[in-house]
Amino acid sequence: MIVRTPSGLVRGRFDGTVASFLGVPYAAPPFGEHRFGAPVPPPAWDGVRPALLPGAAAPQRATDDIGLYAPEVFASGEDCLNLDVHTPDPGAAGLPVLVWFHGGAFAIGGNGAAWHRGHRFARDGVVCVSANYRLGFEGFLALDGAPLNRGVLDWLAALEWVRSAVAAFGGDPGNVTIAGQSAGGAACATLLTIPRAAGLFRRAIVMSGSASLAVSAQRARGYAGELAARLGVRPAREDFLTIPPAALVAEQPPPLSGGESGALSGAVPIQPVVDGELVPSVPLDALRAGVGGHIPLLVGCTGDEAGVFVRAMARGIDEATAAAVLAQMGLPPGYRDAHPGLSPEELVGRAAGDHLFRRETIWIEEARAATASAPTHAYEFRWESPVPSPIGGGKVGAAHNIDLPFAFDVLDAPGVERTAGQRPPKALAEAMHGAWVRFARDGDPGWPGYDRARRQVMIFDTESEVADDPLRPQRHLLREP
Repeated sequence: MIVRTPSGLVRGRFDGTVASFLGVPYAAPPFGEHRFGAPVPPPAWDGVRPALLPGAAAPQRATDDIGLYAPEVFASGEDCLNLDVHTPDPGAAGLPVLVWFHGGAFAIGGNGAAWHRGHRFARDGVVCVSANYRLGFEGFLALDGAPLNRGVLDWLAALEWVRSAVAAFGGDPGNVTIAGQSAGGAACATLLTIPRAAGLFRRAIVMSGSASLAVSAQRARGYAGELAARLGVRPAREDFLTIPPAALVAEQPPPLSGGESGALSGAVPIQPVVDGELVPSVPLDALRAGVGGHIPLLVGCTGDEAGVFVRAMARGIDEATAAAVLAQMGLPPGYRDAHPGLSPEELVGRAAGDHLFRRETIWIEEARAATASAPTHAYEFRWESPVPSPIGGGKVGAAHNIDLPFAFDVLDAPGVERTAGQRPPKALAEAMHGAWVRFARDGDPGWPGYDRARRQVMIFDTESEVADDPLRPQRHLLREP
């Protein structure tokens, strides 16, 4: 099956239901003369380019398999600005489009992970495009002589490619929904507020994301200066060009250390930079000012995002230590009173998830309820996996990432059984995936928008239902100081 893209013809594979085109370049490799630069269009090619194998993910640090993710190793490389397209019919016209940005703390991951492959969206009539983008220092380190926010520029370049090319795959460039989870969710929250993204998408889905992941230019440049001093160079593009990509990746902290990641813990500013131009402000501030309020949004998180990770690291702590950790997170003393049945390690685990994810979700919902003209559909994924955690600390539960194979309806993907058990509820996957399909198609996932009168939230569980203000206790505890 052959399709024409702006740079040339690509050949995909049709399995009788879905046509897949893998590793299609949307920009030139961001290395060599293009390293630390803005993305540029890929060079045109003659003949037909095979698009049968996954493209390279961005260079990244290898991580240990902690038993909670799909068991795969991402093949990384310099030709990493590529995307996968899954479509039910390249000869169709006007199909809704979902563009997926993967998670990984802006430091790891790739678009080809088994838990978020888009072929089931295509089966259900949605063209699914999954993009790789620059990670870590290559994408976000603030260097003199280099554009800031190179990873953000990659997101925009992918969306611009979709606008110009997706019709050839059967998609409607005027009916694009962006979606992402974790750092990918933060990417979508950021794109909601970026002037240059105007007109590139119609709707957004933020899964376990944040609208607060942005650092000041001063802090970003300060960190770059510290890193440069440690490496014996200036914090300038021309000096960092002398450092091999693999050596630069090795300087990054392990992305899954310290809870969610070094980036999300604030230790290393591998995230968008508020530069006053491309990223005008912290996205949450922009949302509170009404920016992006005309765009329908689907937003939510899981019920216990970080518990399984943090409990394993907090085994044996006492009440005094737990109280100190909660205070460091900025949580009020009443947080302990609201969770009387939890042990100190369970309390810290729940607090970490609330601190990193649930409060961010609530803040987005509340900001949109106050200012947005378009609906905000809220959800929480509460189904708890009964599988014992392979890293200790009880059961997997409703942990970070557990909702991905449900949203993509890929319960048969590698690694799902060992994380979600032998019989994860298929009806839950059908309900959640169906809601995502409906939202991408016409903006209505099947339940009312979130407002300050009822604060309705879809609770995804074995029996899914809409509840009025189910997060009221957390909403009061997780307010900004």
